[in-house]
Amino acid sequence: MNDPNLRGDTMIRLLHLDASARPGRHGVDPHGSHTRALSQRFVARWRAARPQDPVRYRDLGAAPPRPVDHDWIRAEFTRRDRREPWMAQRLAESDVLVDEVIESDLLVIGAPLYNFGMPVPLKAWVDGIVRIGRTVVFDPSRGDDPYIPLLTDKPRRVVVLSSRGGHGMDEGGPLAHMNHLEPHLRTALGFIGIRDVRGVAVENEEFGGERLAASVAQAQARVDALVDAMLAETAAAQAPRALQPA
Repeated sequence: MNDPNLRGDTMIRLLHLDASARPGRHGVDPHGSHTRALSQRFVARWRAARPQDPVRYRDLGAAPPRPVDHDWIRAEFTRRDRREPWMAQRLAESDVLVDEVIESDLLVIGAPLYNFGMPVPLKAWVDGIVRIGRTVVFDPSRGDDPYIPLLTDKPRRVVVLSSRGGHGMDEGGPLAHMNHLEPHLRTALGFIGIRDVRGVAVENEEFGGERLAASVAQAQARVDALVDAMLAETAAAQAPRALQPA
């Protein structure tokens, strides 16, 4: 029973992630992060409309998850009933990351494009949440389609708020082939069952000046419009349904 109207739960649980190496926010702090500014803007606007919705925040840039290593692999691919205590300890952080995603309804991810891909802390987060038996099942009896996503229990949505040094890297743009951030996230999240991924990006960081200022203003307007659209979707989904005749 996953309909919020049927279970009496109308809260939308947000998971807010920032992955920028810059600690501050553009427009507030010197050399502040554009992605942190956009993600904060999204969450603040959402909370202004829905203050009852809880927000869990994780600063991946300031406190990166521990990357996958040999011990993690040994632990992950050892059957649960055969794991030694150190294996459970090694997977504990990953378990927390998975729990946070499972409990969320809306993921807001602030992530700059670094050298055509995602920041290292965000990649460590992705590696931590794609887990056999927790977010995806491997069933060799299914032949060439052995993977079963487990996070299809409810409709989760993802918003990726990014920044880029160049321009034209949105889907369909002339340099889209150089952008492996959003495509990577769509693939990884879709693999575990989260397929509603949307995004807004600031471009022209390397150009600066008026070009950057115009891109920032456009991104801010797009974030505001995206929040309004997603709030409307939420309201429509949670509206009481008219009784149908038997």
